[in-house]
Amino acid sequence: MLKLKYLFNNEDLAEMILQNWNYDEASLKLFEYYRISSNAIYPFRYEGETRLLRFAPKTEKLKSNILAELDFIAYLRDNRYGVLESAASKHGAELVEAETPWGEYYASVFKRVSGVQISDTDFSDAILFSYGKALGRLHQLSSQYTPGRFKRWSHSDVLDWMQEVLMDFPEKSAALREVNLLRDYFASIPKSPNHYGLVHYDFEYDNVFYDDESKSCNVIDFDDAMYHWYAMDIEQALHSLQDCIPSEIFNQKKQCFMDGYVTEYGIPSDLEEILPACRRFANLYGYVRTLRSIAEKWDHEPEWLTDLREELEEGLEEESIDFGKEL
Repeated sequence: MLKLKYLFNNEDLAEMILQNWNYDEASLKLFEYYRISSNAIYPFRYEGETRLLRFAPKTEKLKSNILAELDFIAYLRDNRYGVLESAASKHGAELVEAETPWGEYYASVFKRVSGVQISDTDFSDAILFSYGKALGRLHQLSSQYTPGRFKRWSHSDVLDWMQEVLMDFPEKSAALREVNLLRDYFASIPKSPNHYGLVHYDFEYDNVFYDDESKSCNVIDFDDAMYHWYAMDIEQALHSLQDCIPSEIFNQKKQCFMDGYVTEYGIPSDLEEILPACRRFANLYGYVRTLRSIAEKWDHEPEWLTDLREELEEGLEEESIDFGKEL
């Protein structure tokens, strides 16, 4: 999540950055459907085709991570995996470094994928089977992937980053203990190439689109990808499904998802053992990112910002419930 000061809608900034790409002038009205979280996303059209401008301040991202993300996406597309496609700028670049009156930004443009978000489906058995199948195929391809010049960061790098952030919050000692607890736990788990590799990390229902015509899924938003145990993606996907599937049928729907997964990739024997640690990692990562985001405060904040800060602070309480407990 970006720092709160970057969550403001700024269409002038978006239009200035978009000048690096070709676009239909009349489509700038689509900017009203923007969203900002880990990046600012502004939709537009080029030759009638919907595209998405994604940008974030340089201070919020690692260039090597973005370039590695783009390389991995290209690898997936080369292997006919259903994934978003980047669109080159006027000068042929997939990643643009833009200097603006509001600071320096990293920006890319992606073509919209076909289908509808899993969250907008009826979560039928067939759709959940396809959802699981897409994740299994992703892990199968990841297990064969050799990064080029740039490599995404690992779970260990993320833990180091969290520890560094928490140094500015000495009162959050429980979170720091959680970092150390998780570091020790994951250090004790073998990194088998069959079970550890580049994961999506955010393989949740809002980042996966189901195409009814092809009966398959298309995946977006690899911004949080990292090297981790493949169980991390499984945990994130199943956890997100709990938000929208009644508890009395969840296990049956979970089985549909896992049945799809195993058609493409094997399930690690220690999956159930490692899932709780993956949940704890996700909770801690969300906690630290939110803590960093809301730390800075200003006089005379608008009501929406005050309300958002309060909502995020409440979320911190929920994410920190298990900090320090034995795994």
